[in-house]
Amino acid sequence: MKKTENKKENNEYENEKVHNSSLKKWTHFLGMYAGEHAAGTEFVIGPLFLTTGVSAFDLLAGLLVGNLLAVLSWRFLTAEIAVKYRYTLYFHLEKITGIQLVKGYNLANGILFCFLAGAMITVSATAVGVPFNMEMPQLTDTLPNGITWILVVLVLGFLFSFIAAKGFATVSKAANYMAPLIILAFVSCGFVALGQLNVGSFSDFWAIWGEGSDPFPGQLKYTFWHVCFWSWFANAAMHIGMSDLTVFRYAQHSSSGWTTAVGMYIGHYIAWIAAALLYAVYIQSPEAQAYLTNGNAPPVAPGPLAYNAIGAFGILAVILAGWTTANPTIYRAGLAFQTLFPRRSTFWVTMLAGGVATTAGLFPAFAMKLLDFVALYGFILAPVGAIIVFQHFFASRFKIPNYLKNPIKKNFNWNVLLAWLISISIFYGISMQMDIFLSFLTLPTWICCGLIYLILSKSSLNRQ
Repeated sequence: MKKTENKKENNEYENEKVHNSSLKKWTHFLGMYAGEHAAGTEFVIGPLFLTTGVSAFDLLAGLLVGNLLAVLSWRFLTAEIAVKYRYTLYFHLEKITGIQLVKGYNLANGILFCFLAGAMITVSATAVGVPFNMEMPQLTDTLPNGITWILVVLVLGFLFSFIAAKGFATVSKAANYMAPLIILAFVSCGFVALGQLNVGSFSDFWAIWGEGSDPFPGQLKYTFWHVCFWSWFANAAMHIGMSDLTVFRYAQHSSSGWTTAVGMYIGHYIAWIAAALLYAVYIQSPEAQAYLTNGNAPPVAPGPLAYNAIGAFGILAVILAGWTTANPTIYRAGLAFQTLFPRRSTFWVTMLAGGVATTAGLFPAFAMKLLDFVALYGFILAPVGAIIVFQHFFASRFKIPNYLKNPIKKNFNWNVLLAWLISISIFYGISMQMDIFLSFLTLPTWICCGLIYLILSKSSLNRQ
């Protein structure tokens, strides 16, 4: 009897609706999104914005608008569909694409999630390495820079993976406990950095970015539109890409989608700016000036930056921030891989995902090139979410089968694969040929994928 109860308690509902008894109140998502997005990667993204030479207005206004658009995407697309059907992203896609095609997508999805989680492990490792006087990775580093780095990443990766493998309830609980501490650390870092920069008024604060400057060596110049679209689509895979169907299927009401605002405006606004202030302090140091004099960008190492501001509390905050972001990311990757190994327990498949993430964390490039990687990752994964959205909202209008209600009988839906490949190939080619910022093309790619899917589905129906 006890064994049966434990099995029920650990049920992650991979291939069925979430039971009403397992639904969560909005407060569960509040803590989870606060913890996930006031995260270790914010210690990297904030400084990277500073390296792009963005102006004060472009940064502050761009983040304000871009994060609002992200919240609206979560609320009116992801949460709406999640609460109606209560399935994971992967089971949704299996209904539409067939079992064989969804396996290919889940493999790509899971691997990209693992790379993202690996960047978060990298961030936390820079904090653990401070007491050991560990050499920190440079912006241009790709490979591990020493045995100490490897050992720290391996230990952190195991811990992060174990928590993720315990399931959604444990992931959510860990985030709720840690989120207030992490938010306090970001705010504290921001205020300490303001003091170190001798900021005594809003005009002094504005002058940190001013009218903008030339980007650092090897970095792209950002404007308002770069900041707006990048911040909107930094989590494109989660909202318009529908990955967070997996999370919001536990919500009692779709209004829980508004809780993402806490993550966006505390994490992706206050935390990014606070982290940028830490980097602004570091840039004034002789060490950073020496890098710039030699034509190199100074390193972005979150651990030392936070330690310089608030000491040991900063180290703890960076570790926990990476933890609370890596946990749900590894959890999502585990569910993606679950479709490839349906007979294996969710726990061990998630541990496998954690192992891939840990391996990725050994290579600093995923964290040091985070702006570029996040843009590419959202661009690739988001269009598949359009298949679900267009299927949900337009299937009856276009008079095509609604596979969300009546799953496809075939194992492979070519219409989905063609819509995905055609859309990303066209717009990625445009980005490369015309040197257009990739985040500018995420929404056109998403819309194009949905439209092509509808047209191909209608065409296939007419041929039958």
